Amino acid sequence: MALAKFLSRLFCSHKEQQAVFQKKEGCDAPVEEPMEKFLIAGLGNIGAEYAQTRHNMGFMVLDEWAKATETVFKTERYGDVASINFKGRQFWLLKPSTYMNLSGNAVRYWLEKLNIPQEHLVVICDDLNLPFGTLRMKTQGSDGGHNGLTHIIGTLGSAQFTRIRIGIGNDFSRGGQIDFVLGKLAPEELEAVPAMANKVIAGIKTFALESAQKAMNFVNTRA
Repeated sequence: MALAKFLSRLFCSHKEQQAVFQKKEGCDAPVEEPMEKFLIAGLGNIGAEYAQTRHNMGFMVLDEWAKATETVFKTERYGDVASINFKGRQFWLLKPSTYMNLSGNAVRYWLEKLNIPQEHLVVICDDLNLPFGTLRMKTQGSDGGHNGLTHIIGTLGSAQFTRIRIGIGNDFSRGGQIDFVLGKLAPEELEAVPAMANKVIAGIKTFALESAQKAMNFVNTRA
């Protein structure tokens, strides 16, 4: 009897046999469950000239998340990537290096590389149609005229993924849209970024740990 118990515990040290012996031999060793993975793509344009511009709100949110967790991005194929574990979930942060209009190439590559289902994709981007600081989270929908979303939807062949839009306002004259979105945030707007980022991050965690509906109820409020 003692020998059988010893052998049971010995084999339970092998992860691939843990589940079998836990059921058949009464092994009390814990079985490590694989973490659920999520791809969080923050959209923006690479290069110092685009830092802190309105079109880079997605980048800024992921930078705040990495900073808060002392996580370092690594430059990989199609973008800068970081991984953060939280309560049994693994969040892969992606800042595409493809520039905004080709964001879909990076998103598709990393979904496939990491074997992450599309329903676990969250895209963060700016939105001209929302007042500055207003957040909107949806689990599907149109591109809303956003070039990054347009390319992601076209590349994936589906709009069935979660997106969080961050309002940047539309304080520009006729024909000035490009200069506006590629313009730098005002000092008071930059001061508001960390708080907005924290709310987006909390919403993503709620999405992954609880439900999309709870996350939307939390995120979808005016600034």
